[in-house]
Amino acid sequence: MKRKIILSGALILLLAVILFMAWDMFLNKPNAGVNPYQYDLKSFKTADTSLIRYVEVQQIIPGLDSLHGIATDRSDRIFICAENGVEIFDHNGRVESEFAVQGTANCLFADTNDHIYLGMQDHVEIFTRTGTQLMKWKSCGNDAIITSIAVRGMDAFLADAGNKVVYQYDLKGNILKKIGIKDPARNIPGFVVPSPYFDLGIGIDRALWVVNPGRHHFEKYNQDGDLISQWGKSSMAMEGFCGCCNPSNFAILPDGSFVTSEKGIERVKVIGPDGAFKCVVAGASSFIEGTKGLDIAVNSVGNILVLDPEKNMIRIFALKKTQP
Repeated sequence: MKRKIILSGALILLLAVILFMAWDMFLNKPNAGVNPYQYDLKSFKTADTSLIRYVEVQQIIPGLDSLHGIATDRSDRIFICAENGVEIFDHNGRVESEFAVQGTANCLFADTNDHIYLGMQDHVEIFTRTGTQLMKWKSCGNDAIITSIAVRGMDAFLADAGNKVVYQYDLKGNILKKIGIKDPARNIPGFVVPSPYFDLGIGIDRALWVVNPGRHHFEKYNQDGDLISQWGKSSMAMEGFCGCCNPSNFAILPDGSFVTSEKGIERVKVIGPDGAFKCVVAGASSFIEGTKGLDIAVNSVGNILVLDPEKNMIRIFALKKTQP
């Protein structure tokens, strides 16, 4: 009798499980049009307004389309590169000059000698501000995607997203060394670059800073190519960097702080020299959803210039004036 009771109970339990599974599979249908696996970024795209300490003060509409890169020089001129051309503005945003190039420059750098370094797909070309070509360097290879350039003294540094390496060149176009190649013995983790967003810059202490986008890190290298410090963390929250590979672009303010831009969650923010979050420049609501390639530059007074490729404009942000 006891055995029959146990078997009957087991059958009833099994039947209940089968009925529940059938209900869950066939009757409990999700709402039409709703993807149950979709990650909701809406809450992360809404910035706390108290964190926004900048205001947009100017917009410049270039004559070029398909914008890719922005830079400033010591006179606060503004340089942009786009498909088949370069355009130069004075510090007030008035057009000074424009010249054509063969192909598309992904990035550019303006040095103290009024030379403009253009990162084409696989090589560098150097021009004067009037459009005279001074030099064309050799290709970095078929897989190269040059995404950032910076010049320090007699050295030029190129970020190559395709080959996942930083090159150090002399100004004649000769490669001096490769930086950032994975080397456990030297505590160098190697660059993780899942997409063609790979930025670098020179800090106020003249050190080389490189974004390791797949690791969400900023990495600092000395003159010998040694990794001497790093900071950053993966997070959807404002103090971190999200997605597969961020930040996508950055620039360094006169006080040594970093201005960063991201894709996925479109936002621009300021991070202190120590890697601590400081404030928001512009949140996701300021940009068209899906915007990528928000290149960044800064000028001598600390204004932040954002190249917005979706709106096809240069957007200039200044610190909000504090109330007396």
